[in-house]
Amino acid sequence: MIPSLVIFLILAPLVVALLAFLNRKVVPFAGIVYPAAVVLIGASLGLLKAPMGGQPLMIPAHAEWVEPAMLIAEVGLSAYLLLLAFKQKDWMVGALVAVQAALLLAFHFKAGDKIHAEANLFIDPFSVVMGLIIGVIGTLIAVYAVGYMEDFYHHHHEFQDERPLFFALIFLFLSAMFGVCFSNNLLWLFFFWEITTACSFLLIRYKRDTQSTANAFWALRWNLLGGLGFLLGIIFLYKGVHTVEMNRLLMAPKMLVLLPVALISFAGITKSAQLPFSSWLVGAMVAPTPVSALLHSSTMVKAGVYIVLRFASVLAGTSFGLVVALVGAVTFLIGSFICISQNDAKKVLAYSTIANLGLIIMCAGVGTYEAVWAGILLIIFHAISKGLLFLCVGTIEHKLHSRLIEDMTGLAHRMPKMAVMVQIGIAGMFLAPFGMLISKWAVLRAIVDYNPFLAIFLIYGSAATLFFWVKWLGKLLIIDREYKNIEDGISQDQWIPLGILAGLTVLICAGFSWVAKMFIEPYMMVVYGTSVNLGVGNIIIMGIMLGLIALFPMALLNRGKGVRVVPPYLAGANQGEGGREFRNALDGSQAMELKNYYLQDYFGEDKLMRLGVILGSCLVVALVLMGGI
Repeated sequence: MIPSLVIFLILAPLVVALLAFLNRKVVPFAGIVYPAAVVLIGASLGLLKAPMGGQPLMIPAHAEWVEPAMLIAEVGLSAYLLLLAFKQKDWMVGALVAVQAALLLAFHFKAGDKIHAEANLFIDPFSVVMGLIIGVIGTLIAVYAVGYMEDFYHHHHEFQDERPLFFALIFLFLSAMFGVCFSNNLLWLFFFWEITTACSFLLIRYKRDTQSTANAFWALRWNLLGGLGFLLGIIFLYKGVHTVEMNRLLMAPKMLVLLPVALISFAGITKSAQLPFSSWLVGAMVAPTPVSALLHSSTMVKAGVYIVLRFASVLAGTSFGLVVALVGAVTFLIGSFICISQNDAKKVLAYSTIANLGLIIMCAGVGTYEAVWAGILLIIFHAISKGLLFLCVGTIEHKLHSRLIEDMTGLAHRMPKMAVMVQIGIAGMFLAPFGMLISKWAVLRAIVDYNPFLAIFLIYGSAATLFFWVKWLGKLLIIDREYKNIEDGISQDQWIPLGILAGLTVLICAGFSWVAKMFIEPYMMVVYGTSVNLGVGNIIIMGIMLGLIALFPMALLNRGKGVRVVPPYLAGANQGEGGREFRNALDGSQAMELKNYYLQDYFGEDKLMRLGVILGSCLVVALVLMGGI
């Protein structure tokens, strides 16, 4: 049953993608997306029946036509991207596509008949975690997109309605991500990896305006570079140990597979937007919000951290691993600092995503059982909380006609239910006892034993995290005058996914010990022979803290009962409508304003990104040079 379910999860979104692409408004998109969501979420939950203990369940999935079909599809995709690159006159993209296609064809021509994989697919507790993230969160984003895209075209008549292509790409993306997390054959994994690259390019380019096109090609450039590293890793692996199977790679002597793992880790670093490649993910913000949520929470960047975490046991205790950990540490610190200076909510979410992915990459580079345990926990909590926040910001932007944090003042009065959901998402990112903070505590514990120097990056980056999340949270809760409720008109297509994600954020946090015991500990026992023990006392304390925190959003929902908004206290000098002005020392009228600190001089985006690119480039060069020694 489980092998069939794995294959179904890869193929079913392909069918939905085809139906969506062929749908020329014959049926409402809800008629396609809703049934597909029910089926995919149900099938994803069916993965819970997979055996969680012991060795991974290997799935042969042999069919003579699959590899030739994949090769034809890859060549066709390369030809399409090459054509677009020539039209755009992006010669770097063209060169990368050509080199990658030539290497792939040469490898298949020379070794294709000799390559044999006993198991092309597999499933284990880690891939179940990824499958649930993709199947539940990714599908909920697709459901949200039904109402969002209708509202999007209501506000943006200048763009051509291409929803059939949009939903086709969304479900093709989900199919490819299922392929990434269930592939044991690295050539299969590479195929699905490149499909995610192509889908992200087309989704970022969706609006077809100048900025979207430029940003899409920028993202394509760096992801193709990572894909080239991935392909070289497979070629070196086959030459060294005559296999393309992930399970055999992990069992081979470390010295024989360290270079291929380093090259594949490089691909993961580019895909997860680590420095110096982070700019492509920030540029992806030009796409519609469901795309941003999909790229940042449940797919794309998670593929990058997933593959590096998969090989963490090989990286552990090596110079390659230390460099990978430093790349993640620098990215976490720089990304967190840049967030302080950002007023655009989507940019805050983008840079905090980059930062938190850096933390996961640091865990993978450290490679100890404690670090990997924390890294997988980070993946789970980040996917849920960040997916919720991106979708909330998309809806808020349509209602306020702005996504600036300063314009969200009083959101608790203007959009009370939405404010509660944003508050839950923000709490999930930094507040005790939510999972991101628990995970950071676990990371700190792991790296102190490994290399205390890395703790500096974690401590200062976490301090910055506290600062920028609290600033945003404060703007939501400030009530400085009477506001009109503007929540009417938000479709159920948007409320349903938001409500589910908000509930999941709390439920997964409350049951994180069960999640760790069910999924993470069995994986740790197979790979490392040991795992992290949370202790009953810690679990009880965190449960009590969660109960206390739950009272806060409930208070917001009770906002209209017995609450009276009065003018702010201005030492008796109030004047003007609403008492929000005062007479200043020059006998003039001065409006009262409450604004956040953004500290541009210290944490400006341009300045810190230049520093991050320099540091990240040096580390990547070190990784390459070590591979050549």
